[in-house]
Amino acid sequence: MPADLDRPTPSLFAERLRPGPAVWIVIVGLAGMLTISFVPLGLGLALGIGAAALVVGAVLGLATAPRVEVADGELRAGSAHIPLDLLGPVRVLDREATRHELGPALDARAYVCLRSWIGTAVRIEVRDPLDPTPYWLVSTRRPQVLVAVLAQQSAPTGP
Repeated sequence: MPADLDRPTPSLFAERLRPGPAVWIVIVGLAGMLTISFVPLGLGLALGIGAAALVVGAVLGLATAPRVEVADGELRAGSAHIPLDLLGPVRVLDREATRHELGPALDARAYVCLRSWIGTAVRIEVRDPLDPTPYWLVSTRRPQVLVAVLAQQSAPTGP
């Protein structure tokens, strides 16, 4: 048996949906306000609490950032995954189209992996008759690249 079978294949597309600049500014601002509020109890304590708040905010911001990935014949977005052969048409969404998809056009059964600080997304139809989820809405900073990778993987290959 070849040793290559145990190794995962490299990702064809991978993106971590890390927080945008506004989120980092809020984290720093909240840590600063916390620091200032503890100054009357002692400068050292205030600086320690502010630094701890900054570290906790940064760790939480990075640890909770979902990953969007195409690898091993699957699309993964956050905690969900689906085989590529069960995917239908994919559509790129700009900020306005994403807002429309989340508002009047939203089907409550849809899988949604969106982050408000990322303006673009894709809508991916699901063709699994056993899955009640009609489509996925997934944030990505590189929607055209994701669409191209999904199209390439779903294209029929020759003998």
